Amino acid sequence: MQSAGSSTGTGRRFAALLAFFRSESAGGAVLMAASLVALVWANSPFAAGYERLLEVPIGVSAGPLGYLRPLHIWVNDGLMALFFLLVALEIRREMTEGELASPARIAAPGLAAAGGVAVPAVIYVALNWSDPTALRGWAIPVATDIAFSLAVLSVLGQRVPVALKIFLTALAIIDDLIAILVIAIFYTSRLMYAPLALAGLLWLTLFGLGRAGVRSVGPYLLGGVLLWACLVRSGVHPTLAGVALAFAVPMDVRAGETTSPARRLERGLGWWVAFAVLPLFGLANAGLGFATLSWGSLLDPVTLGIAGGLVLGKQIGVFGTAMLAWRSGIARPPGQLTALELYGAALLCGIGFTMSLFIGDLAFRGQGREAEVKLAVFGASLLSAAAGLLVLSLAARRAAPVRRAAPPAERLGVSGPPR
Repeated sequence: MQSAGSSTGTGRRFAALLAFFRSESAGGAVLMAASLVALVWANSPFAAGYERLLEVPIGVSAGPLGYLRPLHIWVNDGLMALFFLLVALEIRREMTEGELASPARIAAPGLAAAGGVAVPAVIYVALNWSDPTALRGWAIPVATDIAFSLAVLSVLGQRVPVALKIFLTALAIIDDLIAILVIAIFYTSRLMYAPLALAGLLWLTLFGLGRAGVRSVGPYLLGGVLLWACLVRSGVHPTLAGVALAFAVPMDVRAGETTSPARRLERGLGWWVAFAVLPLFGLANAGLGFATLSWGSLLDPVTLGIAGGLVLGKQIGVFGTAMLAWRSGIARPPGQLTALELYGAALLCGIGFTMSLFIGDLAFRGQGREAEVKLAVFGASLLSAAAGLLVLSLAARRAAPVRRAAPPAERLGVSGPPR
């Protein structure tokens, strides 16, 4: 018979495991694990099996219409639509009731995100100016991976102030919004107007469902699948169907409801995206075979542009823009942060991974630059994570004795804007 103490211990371990999977950092940890599996698999004696798996053709058909693509395209163009749906729902919620709900709250992370997009892009373009094909990858280093960055931040636990986590989350959300706009504007192929018009009509229908009082999320999801199918044929990247759907689902709470349809959909998607979609994306995209690398790959302008943009561009853009905004009084310091803590967060913004690999696939699909993109994104993300952890650990030791003594503006070395 199992003792009471043993039963209690098992219960505690189960509760701890459950708490982990409910935490925001769990998704990043699982994504890391899946990416590591892909990396090991791609460099094992079974590497050929990995490549064959990614190229397995999968097709669906409905009457005269059909869609046949390899498995990795289904992951990148299909499942990632759910990721974009979740990101867009989070952005919409934050713009309505969260950290992005007012201009005063948007100013600090918004300006930092803008700087963190502009500087990496400039670095990449400067290093690849002479190659028009390589220039298509200018947006690869502009994005921050929110799951990875928060997972790394969680390693420090309570030593990291809540204000820093809020600031980094808001910055990454705005960063994702900019990346979505970049994909829509710069990575759209030749447009087919009939499917695009049908997609627009479908979106208006979905929006009308909300106005008509449809509160179940089922019809919206079905409409989202049809919207995705239209965008596949339109020339617009189909993952943007998730973004469009997010802005059609009602956000208001009506009598008899505890949450809105949009919030229910967001909560329902969260687990699937964190523990199914993103790990599958990591498994399908992180398989970098070291045998394919050479000194030429390491010194390729594409590699240097991506790595330089993520490691140097992100920290210069985020930290420099934020400090300039606070010193000039344009934005107010977020909570009790020191300059060193802000710099550590800026370093973590160099963790590009998911969105960087995704944009790399859009920019160079079928052009033989996958190794350079993966090498640069992996190396830069690991270096940014290690440097960010080191700086934030140092900042935690230095800030603890003085955090209660000085006002936020003094901790950042700024006078603060007039009240």
